[in-house]
Amino acid sequence: MIKPVLTLSAAALALMGCATEPGGVSTFDSEAGSIVDRGTFGNATMNNTLVQTGAQSYRISLARRFDAEVPSTVNFAFNSTALDAEARAILRRQADWIRQFPEVRFRVYGHTDLVGTRAYNRGLGLRRAQAVVLYLTSQGIDRSRLEAVASFGETQPLIVTEGRERRNRRTVTEVSGFVERHPTVLNGKYAEVIFREYIVSAVPPPAIQETVAGQATGAE
Repeated sequence: MIKPVLTLSAAALALMGCATEPGGVSTFDSEAGSIVDRGTFGNATMNNTLVQTGAQSYRISLARRFDAEVPSTVNFAFNSTALDAEARAILRRQADWIRQFPEVRFRVYGHTDLVGTRAYNRGLGLRRAQAVVLYLTSQGIDRSRLEAVASFGETQPLIVTEGRERRNRRTVTEVSGFVERHPTVLNGKYAEVIFREYIVSAVPPPAIQETVAGQATGAE
């Protein structure tokens, strides 16, 4: 009688040991379907949906158009996140373009040169991307359409050198996708978005002319 008891106890212990796998995923002691997706399961389905609806190919087409019509890169001084006059001028052009496509989302990537530690440079690249996003929002772009979540730090230099290199100290603005629930996107009219003519209203208006005592003067 002792042996069956021991056998039953060993089986119970074995089941208890199998209740959770390494990593905390429950197996026997929870209801079916209770394991939470850890963020990778839906990626393939999402990508297939984008491809089948045409959204992915249209996103690529729009990204190419953005790169062709607007400078996508701004550069920074060494160990700095400050936007100089040239960078601000480029970002104003980006903002003018972005405003004409309210259905589109954008992502800003930050980069550094190879001077400094990898950890420090990754943080610096991200801060540069955040500075660009902040400036674009100051130009009237909705923050929800902009992402500054990715930084390549020093890992993707344009010029491979251990020294200071301004061309490596940059941010790159890219088309990342379409705004969910936007009326145009819901109707699937991606092609209309891509091939929309660039609106002339994005160009700053000329100085207003006023006539004072028969003389035209430019507005200050």
